[in-house]
Amino acid sequence: MPNGSIGSAPTSAATSTSAGTGTDTGAGPLGGEQHTRWNRRLIGQVAILILVNTMVDTVVTAPLLVLPEMLDHFGTDQSAWIDASSLLAGAMWAPLLGKSADIHGKRRVLVATLITALAGALVCLVAPNLWVFIFGRLLQGAAVGAVFLTVALIRDMCAPDMAMVVTGVVTSGSALLSIVMPALFEFTAAEFGWRSVFVASAIFAAIAAVLVHRLVPQSTVRTPGKVDIAGAVLLGGGLAAVLSYVSLGSEFGWFTVGPLALLVGGAAALARWFLVASRIPEPVIDIRNLGRPLVLTLLVVVFGTGAYQSMLTLFGLIAKVSADQDLGYGLAAPGALGLLYGVPAIGIVFGGTLAGVLSTRVGPAVALAGGVAIGTVGTVGMFLGDSVLPLAVVCSFLLSLTAGTLVTSGFNMAATLAPPERQGVVSSMVMVMVATGAVILKFVGSAVLKSTNTVVDGETVNSALGVHSYIAMATSAFLAAAVVAVLLLRTRRHRARTSALES
Repeated sequence: MPNGSIGSAPTSAATSTSAGTGTDTGAGPLGGEQHTRWNRRLIGQVAILILVNTMVDTVVTAPLLVLPEMLDHFGTDQSAWIDASSLLAGAMWAPLLGKSADIHGKRRVLVATLITALAGALVCLVAPNLWVFIFGRLLQGAAVGAVFLTVALIRDMCAPDMAMVVTGVVTSGSALLSIVMPALFEFTAAEFGWRSVFVASAIFAAIAAVLVHRLVPQSTVRTPGKVDIAGAVLLGGGLAAVLSYVSLGSEFGWFTVGPLALLVGGAAALARWFLVASRIPEPVIDIRNLGRPLVLTLLVVVFGTGAYQSMLTLFGLIAKVSADQDLGYGLAAPGALGLLYGVPAIGIVFGGTLAGVLSTRVGPAVALAGGVAIGTVGTVGMFLGDSVLPLAVVCSFLLSLTAGTLVTSGFNMAATLAPPERQGVVSSMVMVMVATGAVILKFVGSAVLKSTNTVVDGETVNSALGVHSYIAMATSAFLAAAVVAVLLLRTRRHRARTSALES
């Protein structure tokens, strides 16, 4: 896109998007104009939104870098609660935040989300015991909602085609900072202790909240109505409880009282929410009007992002095993972890940005399908790459392209299927699918590895059969995503032909 002075399109006559055709005929106005090209003001706003997403990284991933120190401090070995709490909380917060954003304004809710994450970081900072700390992590989990709120804001800030490109830049831009952030956090933790991670998270949240409030415009698009608090609690709490069972059951026992209570309670909450949402006029998510294209899009996201996240976990496992151990796999070598995790950061940025540009040319459905195809190739390549570092790096790069493409195209596709006044809700649904796919596929992969463990020299290790079965599982998920993506493309083409004939 060319640079220039402020490029804007008048939106006083903006109209709603047709959910049936997915044709974007307007977007939410921001002070009567929208960006149509890159300019100084837009670049500044994009930088702020990338900062917001960087703050999310400090909530989700940074604490894992100091996990051993935190476990020692609280005198516990229950790492699963610390690992999963923020992502699960994000799934819980998302429906409420999405609906609230459509009713009360996206910027206002984003600022409130950042303040909640700030409060959560401060609670974690001073927590006297593990359960208070976990409560702080649940508050911090609201930050996960910041990701989809930035996307919803972009749809209001920019004209439709420009919004697709900017979405790619914002959703993937923070990945570049992830190259240096682990080393930075490890240094600060070594010098100042594990609490420094939460100090940094609080500072990021505070700065981001101030900048968003002062420099990001407020949308004038509103959905008349009220937030169904009871429905949001049922849906968010039910999702969090069921995903908690999936995530934590292997550590605490699938049939022990605690995990079973989570499963039963979560299933009951979701069932109750479904019944209520089918009857009331203003549910958190209107399941009666989701539409086939949106459902197919969400399925592609849950399968595709879940497969990618599970493969990311596998890279971390096999990178610590040397091929000299003769296990049939192993990538341990000087700099292996840096290559496997550093190169993907570049791939995510490239994939997200490219997906945004392609979406304006061929449509987000095609870009989404392309991301699935690339991910399938990268995963299949790991059948050989699990013991060949150069090939593994190539596969890692392909999978990172997939990650950037799927998230960007998923948001863009969902956005074209909803009118401006429902952008918050549909964006939150994409975010829930990302979290759901990550939790479920990681669990399935972990179960596959544990069921095929072998004992070598008195030590229990992952077997080659387990690693290859894990890769096969991820491949199957990508193939499922591919089938759904084909159905989505056919649905879109059929509706386009029907619309052309009717006109």
